[in-house]
Amino acid sequence: MSKPEGLHKQAVTMRDVAQAAGVSQSTVSRVLSGTEGSILIGEETRQRVLETVASLGYFPNLHAGSLRGQKTRMLAMMIADIGNPFYHPMVRAVQDVAHEHRYDVMIANTDHTSVGERLFVESVIRRPVDGVILVPYHMVKADFDRLIARTGAAVAVLGQHIDHPQVDTVYGNDDQALFEAISWLVCERGHRRVGLIGVTNEHSVGVRRRSAFVEALRQAGLAIDPALFTLGDWTESSGYRAAQQLLALPEPPTAVFAVNDLMAIGAMEAIQSAGVQVPQQMAVMGFDDIPQATWVRPRLTTVAQYPAEMGRWLATALFERIRGEFDGAGRRFEVKCRLCQRESA
Repeated sequence: MSKPEGLHKQAVTMRDVAQAAGVSQSTVSRVLSGTEGSILIGEETRQRVLETVASLGYFPNLHAGSLRGQKTRMLAMMIADIGNPFYHPMVRAVQDVAHEHRYDVMIANTDHTSVGERLFVESVIRRPVDGVILVPYHMVKADFDRLIARTGAAVAVLGQHIDHPQVDTVYGNDDQALFEAISWLVCERGHRRVGLIGVTNEHSVGVRRRSAFVEALRQAGLAIDPALFTLGDWTESSGYRAAQQLLALPEPPTAVFAVNDLMAIGAMEAIQSAGVQVPQQMAVMGFDDIPQATWVRPRLTTVAQYPAEMGRWLATALFERIRGEFDGAGRRFEVKCRLCQRESA
């Protein structure tokens, strides 16, 4: 997987700003903190420092100096899509645990983009927090190294693909659960031609789930037809468009699996709008078990994850580090997924 440009470039220091602006580091510090003391700083000097800060992309490390060793009683949490109901119980669980410890939580949304993740990291470097919870799709080891080195904050992440010696990881066994779901669809429901609505390879979770899908078909002795593989972007509308592509095939699939529920719900809408009956003519399955999975008709067969449990694990592991109850190597916590059989498949 390629590294997003600019996500882990060398950090600019206050010394760099001072040299470029032709002033002392103490002057830069006073301008950025808004405290001049007994030494007045001219407006021209102030503007030159601020312009240099902007041009170099310098982010003051507010964890340093007088803040070192103090608690901010604040967490920062980065999620991929604040509009996706999958994340709502996870955020609520994190906030509940945080409030038990009298902490607040700042929430940031990335829209699954590397730019969004980079902006979050830069924000956390500028603003002191005691702990960081992330749902990263693009960050690599160097990005976590930089985040930890610049902030000193405890870090916990959601994602099977993350393996860092200083980071606690919570994940679902989504690949195994997906494999079992497709095997059930083929062996128990008799489908021999199954379409996939996946996401691009820039998302490691998409690669992992596609691999599990393909392996399930192979072990069932079914041919792999590239025409049955379509792409979405995690949204309902993209699931709708992907299903339209599958419906337009000379030989459409008899079942469609989407790697999240929002795309599955969008696919079901497209299938029904085309006059195709679900599940009699085309079955639909999703992944996540968001509340909407039981609101649609027919109710969506899906693989359930447990975001509230994931959120509790993330926050609990984080506070064990913040409170000094654990300081060892990064731990991994698995939350089991399970198949929810409903009427759409």
